[in-house]
Amino acid sequence: MARSRLVATAAAAAAASLTLSACGGASTAKANEFGSCEVYGEKGSISINPATPDTLTVETNLPSPGWWKGTSPEAVDGGYEYCLAANIAHRAGLSKLKVMNASFDALVAGQTKDYDIAMAQVSITPEREKVVQFSKPYFDSNVAVLVRKGSDVNASNIASKKLGVALGTTSVDFVKDKAQPSTPARVFQETDTMVTAVASGQIDAAIQDTAIMLGFAKGSSGALEVVGQYKTGEQYGAIYPKGSPNAAAMDAAIAAMNADGSLEKLSANWLGPTLGGDPAKVPVFAAHE
Repeated sequence: MARSRLVATAAAAAAASLTLSACGGASTAKANEFGSCEVYGEKGSISINPATPDTLTVETNLPSPGWWKGTSPEAVDGGYEYCLAANIAHRAGLSKLKVMNASFDALVAGQTKDYDIAMAQVSITPEREKVVQFSKPYFDSNVAVLVRKGSDVNASNIASKKLGVALGTTSVDFVKDKAQPSTPARVFQETDTMVTAVASGQIDAAIQDTAIMLGFAKGSSGALEVVGQYKTGEQYGAIYPKGSPNAAAMDAAIAAMNADGSLEKLSANWLGPTLGGDPAKVPVFAAHE
């Protein structure tokens, strides 16, 4: 987690930048081609019945550096999850993507509609599986500690610090059970407002998925950094509408992309360069049993 600079104005500028880049919770959409994505595999190798003809409608929660290149549905033209959606559309023989922005909490609660697939770095959990239908997993994930540059947060003292988590994320329970802070973590409605709170000094550290926090650190112009991570054993999965007739076909596309190396290509093309660091090399903090 990124530490803030000693210069208050720099931290404030970083916070303002993060706030301005955020999208609202209301869903808006625009049909796009596949932007700067490369597509792999055979076009039309799966068959689906999309919500909109010749278009894959995909929901997410913006902003999300590395995963979605762009801060609004109209601007997105790349990123790991965007290009994963583009490859599913390609294999389904579709020519367009329609991106819709929604709150993370609404996505994991199954409260959205009129979409084909949702991807927002959502960890698959038994609790979530009771209310939403997950795809096959497409990414392994840990949670990282984002702090202001120059702060003293480390593995030995983190429990005494003011921590932040985002509503609806698995970090809420993980921090309570494994990090065990002396003061309950503050819960934020959205990830970007939580990161802004770190940059402005409202909290000492934010805890969320490593790849996500690395992205925010890189986008902070040096104001923030990731100082550690906890191993969780979690995996990301896409969300389908309950009872989706397209689930089996899209699962087949994800499985094929895992088998043929397409998912590795997406990670190499989008996550490494965008995040400015390899998640596997972030120091590991010991969690309480």
